[in-house]
Amino acid sequence: MRVTPLTPTVTVQQRSSRKFYLNTYTTKREVLDSVRGLRHKGGRPLNTGAALRYLRDNVFTASAGSRRPEGVPQLGVLTIAIGTRGSDSTELQTITGEPSYALSVSELTDLPKVQQQVESSVEAAVIEVTPELPTVIVSRDRKDIVFLLDGSDGTRNGFPAMRDFVERVVEKLNVGENKDHVSVVQYSREPEVQFYLNTYTTGEDVVDSVRGLRHRGGRPLNTGAALQYVRDNVFTNSSGSRRLQGVPQILILLTGGRSFDNVDSPASALKQQGIYVIGIGTRTSDARELQKISYEPSYALPVSEFTDLPSVQEKLSSVMSTVIVRATPMTPTVTVVRQPAGKDVVFLLDGSDATRSGFPAMRDFVQKQVETLSVDDGKDRVSVVQYSSDPAVEFYLNTYTTKREVLDSVRGLRHKGGRPLNTGAALRYLRDNVFTASAGSRRPEGVPQVLILITGGRSFDSIDEPASALKQLGVLTIAIGTRGSDSTELQTITGEPSYALSVSELTDLPKVQQQVESSVEAAVIEVTPELPTVIVSRDRKDIVFLLDGSDGTRNGFPAMRDFVERVVEKLNVGENKDHVSVVQYSREPEVQFYLNTYTTGEDVVDSVRGLRHRGGRPLNTGAALQYVRDNVFTNSSGSRRLQGVPQILILLTGGRSFDNVDSPASALKQQGIYVIGIGTRTSDARELQKISYEPSYALPVSEFTDLPSVQEKLSSVMSTVIVRATPMTPTVTVVRPPAGKDVVFLLDGSDTTRTGFPAMRDFVQKQVETLSVDDGKDRVSVVQYSSDPAVQFYLNTYTTKREVLDSVRGLRHKGGRPLNTGAALRYLRDNVFTASAGSRRPEGVPQVLILITGGRSFDSIDEPASALKQLGVLTIAIGTRGSDPRELQTITGEPSHAVSVSDFTDLPNVQEQLSSVMSTVLMRVTPLSPTVTVVRQPAGKDVVFLLDASDATRTGFPAMRDFVQKQVETLSVDDGKDRVSVVQYSSDPAVQFYLNTYTTKREVLDSVRGLRHKGGRPLNTGAALRYLRDNVFTASSGSRRPEGVPQVLILITGGRSFDSIDEPASALKQLGVLTIAIGTRGSDPRELETITGEPSHAVSVSDFTDLPNVQEQLSSVMSTVLMRVTPLTPTVTGKNMSHLQIPVSW
Repeated sequence: MRVTPLTPTVTVQQRSSRKFYLNTYTTKREVLDSVRGLRHKGGRPLNTGAALRYLRDNVFTASAGSRRPEGVPQLGVLTIAIGTRGSDSTELQTITGEPSYALSVSELTDLPKVQQQVESSVEAAVIEVTPELPTVIVSRDRKDIVFLLDGSDGTRNGFPAMRDFVERVVEKLNVGENKDHVSVVQYSREPEVQFYLNTYTTGEDVVDSVRGLRHRGGRPLNTGAALQYVRDNVFTNSSGSRRLQGVPQILILLTGGRSFDNVDSPASALKQQGIYVIGIGTRTSDARELQKISYEPSYALPVSEFTDLPSVQEKLSSVMSTVIVRATPMTPTVTVVRQPAGKDVVFLLDGSDATRSGFPAMRDFVQKQVETLSVDDGKDRVSVVQYSSDPAVEFYLNTYTTKREVLDSVRGLRHKGGRPLNTGAALRYLRDNVFTASAGSRRPEGVPQVLILITGGRSFDSIDEPASALKQLGVLTIAIGTRGSDSTELQTITGEPSYALSVSELTDLPKVQQQVESSVEAAVIEVTPELPTVIVSRDRKDIVFLLDGSDGTRNGFPAMRDFVERVVEKLNVGENKDHVSVVQYSREPEVQFYLNTYTTGEDVVDSVRGLRHRGGRPLNTGAALQYVRDNVFTNSSGSRRLQGVPQILILLTGGRSFDNVDSPASALKQQGIYVIGIGTRTSDARELQKISYEPSYALPVSEFTDLPSVQEKLSSVMSTVIVRATPMTPTVTVVRPPAGKDVVFLLDGSDTTRTGFPAMRDFVQKQVETLSVDDGKDRVSVVQYSSDPAVQFYLNTYTTKREVLDSVRGLRHKGGRPLNTGAALRYLRDNVFTASAGSRRPEGVPQVLILITGGRSFDSIDEPASALKQLGVLTIAIGTRGSDPRELQTITGEPSHAVSVSDFTDLPNVQEQLSSVMSTVLMRVTPLSPTVTVVRQPAGKDVVFLLDASDATRTGFPAMRDFVQKQVETLSVDDGKDRVSVVQYSSDPAVQFYLNTYTTKREVLDSVRGLRHKGGRPLNTGAALRYLRDNVFTASSGSRRPEGVPQVLILITGGRSFDSIDEPASALKQLGVLTIAIGTRGSDPRELETITGEPSHAVSVSDFTDLPNVQEQLSSVMSTVLMRVTPLTPTVTGKNMSHLQIPVSW
């Protein structure tokens, strides 16, 4: 064979060890010299599959000298395989695809015997070349360049030199709208985007941002994860990549160490996507790894230290100037109306230190499962992920298209190792990175999604939220655990006890092979299809601004306010046009105005100009996001989501959230709300990306004063929004006149009203005497307040006028300061004007509030007053000369309803005026969903026990456990009437089992007996209540609330909550959950009453050992409860409406 640049080229490869490429040598002498110098590599096992794959990705490529695109026959497309008697002849024939090309010799010393045969085969090689996608020669004046910078602990000293290098490279580029685009990503344990390809359009902006880069820090260095991340999140259309337009895609990696995770699969994926990777590493990095990552070995540029980076500047420019992109044309979207063809199956394998000896058995099990699947015909797809402290993808659902490729890869799996075992993180990773269209999942097409988890231990982190998220995604999970696993945990992960399988050891996996196969085979996933994309008119949007009003933004707040004003001025605000709302938050949110408060741009701008910084800490962004979802993006607050109007939330924040944002952010996305997050350098960029509808919607600024720089980008995002409309529930109109009135008296009980309080009390007494209480028409409640409110009695506490009058006569002055009228009004909305507290608002009964106050409020009354108006409450405010008349008018919303007296002793003078107002009131009721008439006895109860498992209850926990056991023994579980769930909590909640986990009393009792104290601090009762609403009192977790089955929560706690319980407690009440709270002397009785909404449902014991003393009381409450079920279905509209309530007996 004669070797010249114009004739055949040669490469020699030992398995997994490159010797030279097709373009390394151009003369026969050089090739022969190199071959003579070959040394045996050694090593085991023999991974022929991996070697063949490597050839495909790294040797039979243009960059390595292959001329396949030019039609030159390739050794390796035509494969000739020679094996000894130790080889597998069937395997060799499979590799060659042609039996005559699979040659056998007895020993390797017999190779000369087949020399002639090989030569003739090579000589006659006529390859049917399958051409690659056409090479698109693109204009050299446009490139997309992403810098991926090692920001781990090991590069702290070298980071300034990295930053300078990037700056110098950028200065030589021609950055512009239709020219070069630049992005920078920093990474250590995980990646963080500094800015995207479409963030800046001028070189000056890019350079300014680069100069402001700060070293991230962290460990270990996960280069593989970072490469995968930039492929999936940065080199994308939404993040500004122009790959589909034929613009060259270049990734410049600067690293100072060896990757802790595997880089092979992500590096290969980048090459397949046509991304040119240039790897620059210092002497502490791994040269072989860098060559693997780089598009071709010559693109791996070594330097001694980061300070030597200028030495490769010219080489880098040379490489970048010669790049030609191979454009992958976009596949058209095809709508196919058919049954899904197969299944997408993901194996998640515990690769922690504890499973080292059992890993071969796991591998064999996966192999046998794969053999039963239909991969070759495209029906089934397979992915394998290993995990310990973090997950590592072995291959994705779209990596292989034949069963042989999958099996070869499975056979080559090596144990990952590591600890602790973070199953929760692995499940979350699957949801975000594997069960996705980009990773090959066909979920949007209705193809069943199956996860098979094999684990040998208990998870170190929480699995509740990620397991719930997979269920919501429609993934069928089968979990197989050994005796070292936690069976309750496995059942929580699967959500179905029959899908949680146990074996003694991993070597016993074959025993459940058949069971798994039948479960997978029968998997008929009820796929919740994505809502259809509705193209809506661009002339209407609902836009909510959520402003960080915490202590940390005091100086920047004026700039925020100005920014909102400028954005609003560009909108077309009107009745049937754009609607705007503003919410401020710190520890808790406060609505400044709702979407239906103003109908003109002038009114909105005036209100925005009047915004005052709220202050407060900590910054609870998660709670604020949940609040706007539940209270602002609602029909009653003016949201037109159900009419197909795009819903946009613009978050402006200057700090990292103190609470968790994952669940609320996910909930907003699921509701089709487009979140745009704008944060300063003191906020958390990754958190902002999580919150935003997609990463490119997270817009960074240095300071709030720089907000004008993102104005144009914001407008661009808003103009392209397409809403996924949630179809509207049917509306039911019920008309009949209301029976009477619900009247609440709110009395100023602060220190300044001590002398006037008897006159107040007498005034209330006289008003009550005019009402029709005895015949059930009118209901009365009295609340006293100063710094905080105290309910004297609720609307449903008394049913006769005598009882009401007796209670009023016995009122004692509360005392206290300051006077927080705003907090009191908010409390009434959440705890008094509610069905559970006796309000008949859903039935159309007028709601009246009579406020009597002697001073100006210390806190803001604007938002709570507005909220009461929207609730349809008629407010009459009576104030003395110490009050603020304007404040009273704001509270009432109607000047004639704000009445003044000189002193409380003059209250009789306004008695007649008050009666006149009340008698003529026509209330416009905006009702909630009606109480549904259910003509049947409900089957039983859904009972959830929420147990305080914080550090403070360690000694009392056995008594709690015994108490729960005794309660369960009284329930009817076996006949399917009652269902039980148990949740423990401290700083965060942990589900022990769901309402649909067990179907027999024995199973429930066994699980309760096995409860172990969770521990932890602080005690976040609010977070636990919120979690129950979102994750336990749901149909997917076994709740039968939509069917009218009573929902009961029994809380047992030994301390005061560290976080706020007001909003989550109110949310449970609105859901129709009856809450019974039992607290020890360490608890706060007022807090318990707020949680239950009914004083008689808040029970106190001295210690947990006294719980048996309230057993009978608890049974009595539960047996007499009349639950008003607010179902998920009809919404009622109309004036003065009502509906029948149904008594439900146990």
